[in-house]
Amino acid sequence: MDKIIAFILYFVVVLTIGIYFFFKSKGGDEKEYFLGGRHMGPFVTAMSAQASDMSGWLLMGFPGAIFALGMGQVWIGIGLALGTVANWIFVATRLRRFSKASGDSITLPQYLTNRFASQSSVLKVVCAIIFLISFTVYVASAFVAGKTVFVSVMPWFADKTDLALLVFAVLILLYTFLGGYKAVCWTDFFQGLMMLIALLAVPIVMDAVGHFDPTQYSEFADKGISAFNTNPFTASWQDIVTGLGWGLGYFGMPHILVRFMSINKPSQVKKSAAVAIVWVILTLGAAIIIAYLGRTYITSEGNAITQTLLTKASDGSDLRKMIFVDIVCDIFPGFIAGVLLSAIIAAAMSTADSQLLVASSAFTSDIYKPLIRKDKASDKEMLWIGRIVVMVVAVVAFFIAKAGNDNPASWTNDIMNMVENAWGLFGAAFGPVIILSLFWKRFNYKGAVAGIIAGAVADITWLLCYTTTILPADKIIYDTKIYEIVPGFICGLIVAIVVTLITKAPGKEVEAIYARATDKSIDD
Repeated sequence: MDKIIAFILYFVVVLTIGIYFFFKSKGGDEKEYFLGGRHMGPFVTAMSAQASDMSGWLLMGFPGAIFALGMGQVWIGIGLALGTVANWIFVATRLRRFSKASGDSITLPQYLTNRFASQSSVLKVVCAIIFLISFTVYVASAFVAGKTVFVSVMPWFADKTDLALLVFAVLILLYTFLGGYKAVCWTDFFQGLMMLIALLAVPIVMDAVGHFDPTQYSEFADKGISAFNTNPFTASWQDIVTGLGWGLGYFGMPHILVRFMSINKPSQVKKSAAVAIVWVILTLGAAIIIAYLGRTYITSEGNAITQTLLTKASDGSDLRKMIFVDIVCDIFPGFIAGVLLSAIIAAAMSTADSQLLVASSAFTSDIYKPLIRKDKASDKEMLWIGRIVVMVVAVVAFFIAKAGNDNPASWTNDIMNMVENAWGLFGAAFGPVIILSLFWKRFNYKGAVAGIIAGAVADITWLLCYTTTILPADKIIYDTKIYEIVPGFICGLIVAIVVTLITKAPGKEVEAIYARATDKSIDD
């Protein structure tokens, strides 16, 4: 009961924030709803960016992968840490400047179009399509994480998983629908703090009060449990390349990049970067320690978590994602356990809300307003269209997540795989183009369009033909064990450069935008 009380208190706070910003933002415009009017401070920006980045994956999918597959999976954390550092140092300030100089752009497709002073809508449409596909899958993964915690904390939901999924989806939808960007950022700020506290508290208490059995590192052949590789440097080259490849995704993540665009002034990015980098190193490090210690952890009832979670459930579902949940429930009393498990809800919500909002802004600002309404839509109309799109994306994501309830062995019930697929498509499609748009004066609109399409096509092709993430082994050409973001990113980068070089250079208007964006004397 104490856990449930903690959950209820958490949701009351979140919904209060959404309602507060709903009334505060009345009379606002689309820039206010989708970008907070570019008035977000450095600390809120940093925590919001990282909280929206990691999702329930950080507390469930990532430690679960290490717990089951060994320390070779640590390279994913290393790749993410390096990607975070590079994104804040090399991209954040320049993107804030370039988006402002490019017609005060409020979405990524709008920025890329304005950056090249183009009147064409091709890029906006292509971006919006990729956004809607990827974000819907990403949001569905957050719904799965939230549903899993609901079922764990409230056994009443055990045979009502569809209802648990629905309740979680409605809660996210409510405060995102009402409050817009500011509500999302402020809830993400507090959710980021919750995630940090939970991830640091668990390994500390585990080490202080837990009981560990080193024999759990050995092989349990009769249980179908593989031996645990404790040395990340003995991982295969495919695991290392794949892990580091995760870092490439940051350069193309719309829900993270939009945080850079919303910060009050470019000069404030340094403060945000310091907070964000420290946060990501601490949380990733803690998640790795939880997985490492968890492999040998013995619960207070004398059960080995290794055997409990790495033996497949009778319905075919993967239980490894429950490592954080099971340890928290074992070592903490009810109310505190409820607070710490709320961190998973916080992680899932902080990502889902951001992605719902960015997907909505992509459709509303880049398709509905310029193409459907021919720039005749009022501010009030844009706000409500944005809210409707938020609801539509959430509904589709709900049914994708529900498919995992109907078939527990499906990839739609695997948080790690769903995040991996969406992350790869974003990184491959947008990463190379964003980098080139910020650092290459010669880069042009045709190169950007070609790069986005090539990166997306290469990523999807590799996913379906050369990995077993979605399709079974007998349905693919060959399993390379290489994450699709790597070939997708390389292909997108090469195509973008080649097409730019064989087509006409940008005109004076585009050169003027580049000059203004790189003028460091301007801090607006």
